[in-house]
Amino acid sequence: MKNYAIEIKWGIIFFVVSLLWMFFEKAMGWHDALISQHAIYTNFFGLLAIAIYLFAIYDKRKNYFQGKMRWKQGFVSGVILTIVVAILSPLGQYISHEFITPNYFENAIAYSTENSRMEKEDAEAYFNLQSYIIQSVAGALMMGVVTSAIVALILKRK
Repeated sequence: MKNYAIEIKWGIIFFVVSLLWMFFEKAMGWHDALISQHAIYTNFFGLLAIAIYLFAIYDKRKNYFQGKMRWKQGFVSGVILTIVVAILSPLGQYISHEFITPNYFENAIAYSTENSRMEKEDAEAYFNLQSYIIQSVAGALMMGVVTSAIVALILKRK
């Protein structure tokens, strides 16, 4: 575990930042009054996610690999970070939708059906905690691996 302390630390930081982002989205009204804008603006979290991966892999390079890091080492570090993020994401979804923004699913279903974007049954199947947990784990794994590969390429040093 000591070898992965940096990835665990940054995984927890990612978790906390994602919860803060949910508070921000809620405060901006993207979960209720301005829910029509949610699909666009929620994507900006990706910039924070990339920044966290950059800081995490840089931290690993500087403090574990003494400033020298091959691409593979950076990539493995990023994948371990990704696993930590994926493990924590169901808890993040639970906290977000039970405590931070408990009416989000109702609002999203209402918006989607009232604006003919989805049938009610489809909206209910998509906008629920179980679906979002699955999406968050899958998304964390897919985007985390891709981000890790790119960030490791940027931060490698001989």
